[in-house]
Amino acid sequence: MLLTGSSVMAQKGSLFIIGGGDRSPELIQSLIKTANMGTKDYMIVLPMSSEEPEASYQAIKKQLTLASGNNIGCLNFDASKVKDQKWLDSLTNAKLIFITGGDQSRFMKVVLHTPVYSAIHKAYQNGATVAGTSAGAAVMSKQMITGKQLLDTVYKETFNKLWAGNIQFEEGMGLLDSVIIDQHFLKRSRFNRLISALTAYPNYQCIGIDEGTAIIVKRKKITVAGVSQVLRISDPKNLKIKGQHLIKMDDLRFSLYTSGDQFSLK
Repeated sequence: MLLTGSSVMAQKGSLFIIGGGDRSPELIQSLIKTANMGTKDYMIVLPMSSEEPEASYQAIKKQLTLASGNNIGCLNFDASKVKDQKWLDSLTNAKLIFITGGDQSRFMKVVLHTPVYSAIHKAYQNGATVAGTSAGAAVMSKQMITGKQLLDTVYKETFNKLWAGNIQFEEGMGLLDSVIIDQHFLKRSRFNRLISALTAYPNYQCIGIDEGTAIIVKRKKITVAGVSQVLRISDPKNLKIKGQHLIKMDDLRFSLYTSGDQFSLK
């Protein structure tokens, strides 16, 4: 079914990036408020990250339905649908796009270098809110953390090495410029992973978002929402690699935020 939206805004939209875990009703209400939908606007869920896309869709649909009377659709793109113009038009004209959790690499394998990628960017440029949780948070970055390690290759939710060259990056959606997002941050104690990411991209800002918590990005301004915390690290000083992989530095900028706090991107 082709969905059509209301008038297109001239300015960029917003990003609503959730660190995974449970989403409180208050967090979903904040998402709906951010999307600022009119009566004819609608939401599209993209479940391609998930191994169980229908279950992922139904879970977020239930929450969105309780928070908003706007229509909700699901577009589970695959290779046979990435050029379907009706689906692409529905995506482009959505006022809220929600990317579910799962595996961020799985999502990008479907959308990268396809019209779906372009449609998401066009919707964002036209004023849509693009939201994502867990894997759907990771894809916001241009340099996307995949969750895999290149040197210590046994998968662990918590990286136990601070090694240069250990993190695998792939190309993400690039909705955030010079920012790397990590998710489930405090719950899974991913400090080592985020510091390693900063070592790979020392001119970037690296942001760790805990579960049940989100950052709302509007242009260069970020607002924190939710029940836990958001950490930002940047600007490492005298960054060096000792031996083959050991990271050392004298200092870095470290900030920790809670709900209602605001900060700016570079």
